[in-house]
Amino acid sequence: MSPYSYGVYHDFVDHYLPAGFLQIRDEDSMMQKLNNLMELNDQMLIVMDLTAVKIIYTSERSWEMLGIDPDKNSLLEMLSRVHPDDLDRFGMGRSKLLSLDKDLLLSQSGSALLSTDIRMRRPDQKYSNHLFQCYLFYSPKPHKSVYYVQINTNIDGYKKKKDSFHYYVGRDISLFRFPDKELLELGHQLTRSEFEIIKLISSGLSSGEIANKLCLSLHTVNTHRRNILQKMKKPHISDVIFDLMEQGII
Repeated sequence: MSPYSYGVYHDFVDHYLPAGFLQIRDEDSMMQKLNNLMELNDQMLIVMDLTAVKIIYTSERSWEMLGIDPDKNSLLEMLSRVHPDDLDRFGMGRSKLLSLDKDLLLSQSGSALLSTDIRMRRPDQKYSNHLFQCYLFYSPKPHKSVYYVQINTNIDGYKKKKDSFHYYVGRDISLFRFPDKELLELGHQLTRSEFEIIKLISSGLSSGEIANKLCLSLHTVNTHRRNILQKMKKPHISDVIFDLMEQGII
């Protein structure tokens, strides 16, 4: 990978926003530059009118990375490529994006960022870990809406902690940058197993019921509960659930 400044995407927004991103042409010099950078770094680009829930543009590399024709991309197409174990988190991320869309529309100003990693199916039917970086911003022109620029980066080469995932949601747009170790380790450090357990707790199941459902011992479930509290630095499991719900993770 060859790190570069994400200022090129802010330039991209400034250039194509006046026409609502409807005049993007891959032969444009700006798009040629972006496509070269994305080819070099195994990335792709999606632009969406989030308020209208409409994908406006998908870069050509969606075919190489996901087997999706850029002219036929849709939310259903993207969903069909998500690893089954990441479907819940993908869906909750979409819900959080809609919540951010509502907040930005009500304030009629501002921007936000949602960033996480999701396993996606490649054309060879194997899975790669994608970093989703979703930059949202309100614009009154060409009509009042919240637009969304999403950069997907293949981060298979990143040696992350076993069974963990990155997650950030907030207003710190400086984090919309080329992925590095510091960025990818942002967020909580719950493992996928701990994440599954906290979801079941939030649904109202007891430790014993969770143990039966997941075929684990009661001791193992209670150990996971203690680890969750320690990692999240919370005194009570209800505090953890509230915090994760606020972030849109559960």
